Amino acid sequence: MALRPLSDMNELKFTLRQLLKNPGFTAVAVLTLALGIGANTALFSIINAVLLRPLLYPEPDRLVAVCESNARLGWDHYVTSMGAFSDWHEQSSPFQELGWATVRADVHALRVNNNVRRLNL
Repeated sequence: MALRPLSDMNELKFTLRQLLKNPGFTAVAVLTLALGIGANTALFSIINAVLLRPLLYPEPDRLVAVCESNARLGWDHYVTSMGAFSDWHEQSSPFQELGWATVRADVHALRVNNNVRRLNL
């Protein structure tokens, strides 16, 4: 199909005239497009951050999360204390390296062995 500049310009003018004649339809169409584009952008941002962007660590498939449990209190998983982490770090362990992370409102930090690094999230 060849481009016909004059004919295409006439079709564009006709389309704009029709949109101006029906402001309700135009508003719904523009709103639908805006919501669709916004939702698509938000979903891509989430998928990119969670699934597509690689982790900051070499060999991320070897990472494990370790939690403590207390059957007497009925706690299956809860946050490990710094004392327990220090004990695990000092004792021989099956892990090549042992690290901890903390997330507070104002601080994001990661420690692997004796190297502490502040994370900018």
